[in-house]
Amino acid sequence: MHPSLGTSQQGDVDTPVLWGVSFDATPLSGVVVEFIKLAEAFRQRGHRILLDIGYDIKEDKGRFFAPYADETGCLPSWIELSRVDGLADVAGYDAEFVRATLDAVSRGVPLPSRVDAVSAAIADRIVATWRRHQVTAVLVENGTLPENVAYTRALYQAIERYGQESGLGKYVLWRDHDLMWSSEPAAGKYGDPPYPHAVRPVNSPHIRYLALHEHARRHTLNWVPELNDIRVLHNTFRFESTEPGTTRSRFRAHYGIPDDAALVARFTRLVPQKRVDRDIDLVVRLIRWFADRGIDRPVYLFVAGDPTEHPATTAALHAYAEHRQVTDRVIFGGPLAPRDIRLGHGPERGHTVADLLAAADLTSFLTSYDYESYGNPIGESIASHVPYLSTRYELYDAVYGSKGLHAPVLEVSPDDEAPITDAFVAEVAELLTNPLLYRRVATFNHAVGRRYFAVNRATELVDELLDPTGATSICQPSPAAPEVYGRGGRAIVPPLTESARMTVVLPVFNEAANLTAVLGSLAAQRGPTGPLERGVFDVLLVDNNSTDDTVARARHLAATYPGLQVHVIGEPEQGVSCARKTGMDFAARRARLRDASTVDPRPFYLVSADADCWVDPYWLSELLTAMEGSKAAIGVCDYYYDREHFTQRPLLWDAIDRTLRCRAVTFGLFGGFPDGKGFAAERQAYERVGGIELSYQLKDGRFLNHLSDDWDFGILVRASGDDITYVPGSRVEINPRRVDHAIDEVIAGRAYGAGGIITMRDIRPGDPPSVSTDLTDDEALQAWEFSIKDFVPKNMILPVLLTPSLLNESAVVEFFTPGLAQRLAQRIAEIKFESRLIDFVPIHSYKSPSFRLYFEFADELFARLRATVGPDIGYPPPLPDCLQEIRDEGDAQRFREFVRYYCEDRESGAAHDYFGNGGVF
Repeated sequence: MHPSLGTSQQGDVDTPVLWGVSFDATPLSGVVVEFIKLAEAFRQRGHRILLDIGYDIKEDKGRFFAPYADETGCLPSWIELSRVDGLADVAGYDAEFVRATLDAVSRGVPLPSRVDAVSAAIADRIVATWRRHQVTAVLVENGTLPENVAYTRALYQAIERYGQESGLGKYVLWRDHDLMWSSEPAAGKYGDPPYPHAVRPVNSPHIRYLALHEHARRHTLNWVPELNDIRVLHNTFRFESTEPGTTRSRFRAHYGIPDDAALVARFTRLVPQKRVDRDIDLVVRLIRWFADRGIDRPVYLFVAGDPTEHPATTAALHAYAEHRQVTDRVIFGGPLAPRDIRLGHGPERGHTVADLLAAADLTSFLTSYDYESYGNPIGESIASHVPYLSTRYELYDAVYGSKGLHAPVLEVSPDDEAPITDAFVAEVAELLTNPLLYRRVATFNHAVGRRYFAVNRATELVDELLDPTGATSICQPSPAAPEVYGRGGRAIVPPLTESARMTVVLPVFNEAANLTAVLGSLAAQRGPTGPLERGVFDVLLVDNNSTDDTVARARHLAATYPGLQVHVIGEPEQGVSCARKTGMDFAARRARLRDASTVDPRPFYLVSADADCWVDPYWLSELLTAMEGSKAAIGVCDYYYDREHFTQRPLLWDAIDRTLRCRAVTFGLFGGFPDGKGFAAERQAYERVGGIELSYQLKDGRFLNHLSDDWDFGILVRASGDDITYVPGSRVEINPRRVDHAIDEVIAGRAYGAGGIITMRDIRPGDPPSVSTDLTDDEALQAWEFSIKDFVPKNMILPVLLTPSLLNESAVVEFFTPGLAQRLAQRIAEIKFESRLIDFVPIHSYKSPSFRLYFEFADELFARLRATVGPDIGYPPPLPDCLQEIRDEGDAQRFREFVRYYCEDRESGAAHDYFGNGGVF
C-alpha cells in the first residue's frame, strides 16, 4: 500500500487498525451510529476497529474515568472498546479540570493555566497508545466542539507527531456533528463568536475534515476561511421497507401494546434538549382527539433511550407522564440498538430500532430548536417506509424540508417555544386514521428520501482515504514506477509522474469492438522527432456500466502496448456527460495532488476523447504545442470525416463538406467550442470554472443528463475571459456510424432528438446500415439546411453573444463587415436588457437569443459565409411558415416581436426542431 494511503512507511502491519474517538461520551447516540456506518467500510477492507467512547473526555455524562461495563452490548461485535492508556495519571486532569475549562470557554475568560501542560501529557499518552495498537487510520467524531479544549489540543498534537513518525499521509477523518453555532447557541454554552477558546481546524497533511451538509461546511469555512480539505458527507441510510407482519406483532406483544393501537415511536437520547415532554403532550392531545370523535382506538408512545445517561431527565419524564395521566400509554423501553444492529444483552435482547419502526405507525422528532445538527431518526423513518412528524428545528429545512418531504411539522421559535396547535394534532391524526393518505405519504417520502439519502458515501470516502486517486489501474507495471496493489489484488493507480503532462479521458459504454482502433491510435502517438514519449500522457477509461467485455478488452490491449498507461474508473449514473465529468474531475484532482508538492509546476492538460472516434498520430503533440504556445484554457481539435468513406455517396459528402468548411473558418476566427470527440483543457482553468457542469432534461417523464456538457463547458470558459484556441493540426476522425445507420434521422434534423430534448440513439458497429445508397437531391438539400441552421447560431452568433467585445476586434469586424458588426453589438445589448440577464452563461440561456439573432440577421450572415467560405454555401433555408406569414406583412418591428415569441416558446419546442435540435453531422 502506498505510504500516503494510511499505512506506515516503516513496514506493513498484519492487520490495519482504525482508532475511533467520540467526544460524545455515550455508547449509543447518533454520533456513534454514524461512526459505525463509516467504520463498517473500514472493517470490510480488513481493518480492526477500536473505539474510545469518550468517557475520559466529556465529563457532563457522569462517567468520567468510569470503567467500561456492558457497553459492548449496544455495539456490533466487531467493535472493540478501547481508551487511551494512563490518562488518570496525568497530573491535574480530572472532571473538575474539564468543568473549569468549559466554564472558562463559556464565560470567555482565560483558560486554566495548566491547559498546555495537560495537553502535552495527554498527547504523549495518545501517541503511545496508538503505537501499541499499530494504528493506521483515525476517525474523530465531534472533536472541535470545545467540551474539552485540552483534549482537542492534545489530539492535534498526537496526530501530527504520530503521522510524521509513522510515515503516514492522510490517515485521519475528522467529522464534526455539532459546532458552537448549532449546539445550544442561545444558552451560550460555548461562548460567543468568533469562539476564541475553541480549537480551530488546521490544514494538515494528515487530516481530512467532514461536514454533515453544505450549510455546516459553509459555516465552518466562514469561521476558518483558510481550511482547504473539508468535504460534505451526508448521513445516509439503508433504504428498505419494514416487514410489519410477525416483527410488528412480536414487538407489540412484548411490550403489551395492542395490535390495533396507534403507536408513536420516539428513539432518542433522554436529555432535556430532546423535549420528549412534547411527545407526551401530543399523545394526550391525540387521545382526546380520538375520544371527541368517538373513535375507539388507543394511542401509545414508545420512548427508546438510555435511562442512565441523564437520570434526572428520565425521572422528570416519568413524573410528567404521571402528571398527564398517561403512564399506561407511555412506554419507556430502554436503549435499542441502531437499525439492524443486535443488542447483546438485557431484557430487550434482539430488539432494535428497526423492530420498533416495524411496529410503529409514526415516528416523532419534536426536538428543541437549536440542538440538532442533523436528525437521524427522520432519515431512518423515511428509509423504513414510516411517516414522521417533527418540529421545524433550526436545520430541519436544510437537511429534510428542502427536499419536499411530506410530514406534519410543528413550528418552533428560536427560544424553543412550540405550542402544539389543534391544526397540528389534526394533521397527525389524519395520518393515523386515513389509510390511503398514510400509504401515499410513506411511499412518497421513501421515494424522495432514496434519491437524497440512500447513496452511501461512506465506502467511497474510505476508498479515497486508502487510495487518494480513487481508481484502478490496468497499465503494465514497469520497474521505474511499480504498480501498487490494494485489497483483493485490485491495482491502484500510481500517482502522476513528474513527466506527465496530459491525461486522456475516454468514456466507454460497451465499446469493446472499438477499443483496438482507439487504443492503437493512442499508442501510436508521435512527436516532432519520433514516437511521443509514453510518460507524457496516460489514458483514463471511465466505464459507464458496460455489459460487454470492454474493461477486459482494455486490459488485454494495454498489455500489448508496453508503457502505455491505461487506468479504469467507474461511473454508475448512465450517460456520457456523467462519465466525462467523472473522468475529467478525477484527472484534475490527481494532477492537483501531484502539483501540490511541486515547485513551479508546468501546466497540465485534461484531454477528452470519444471511444468511437480515431485520433491522428500527431493529435496529442499538436494539442500540447498549441496549448503551450497560446496559453489558452481550451484547445479545440479539428474534427473530420474520411472522404473515402463517402465515395459512393457524393451528395451526402457535399453536405458534410460544406459544413466542415464553414466550421474551419469560424473556428479559426473564434477558436470554436469543445466537442467531446477531442479537446484539451488546462487543469487550473478547468477547476476555476467548476469543471464540466451537468444539466438534466425530461424525456418520457424521466430525467436524463443533457448531452451538451462539452459545449456548455466551453461557454463557461469563454465567458470567464480565458481563451479558446483552434488546433487544426490536432485531428480527430469522426466515426461515420451515425450517418451510416441513422441517416433518416440526420436528414430530418432528428439525429439528436426533438423538441429540445437532446438524446442520441445508441448505434453499435454490428447494426445494419439504414441506407447504403446516396441521398436524393431533396434529401441532400434537407440535410444541408438542417446542418447549416444548426451551425450558424452556435458558431457564428454564440461567440459574440457571450463576448460582445469580440465585435471590436479587427479580424471579427472584417469577417462580419463594420456595419453588421455594429448592428449585432447593438441588438445583443438590447436583448440582454429586455431579458433582464447579466449574461448568457447559465446553461442553455444562450439558445433563444442565438435563435433570435439568426432570424433577424440570416440574410447578412449567409452573405458573409458565401464571401468567406464559398458561393456554394447558398442562402438561408426557408423560414417557418408562421414567421414567413409575419414577414410577408412587411412590418420589421412586428417580425422581430414574433421571432421572440417563436424562439421562447418552450412548450412546443418548435424552435429547437427548426435548428436541428442541437446537432446534425
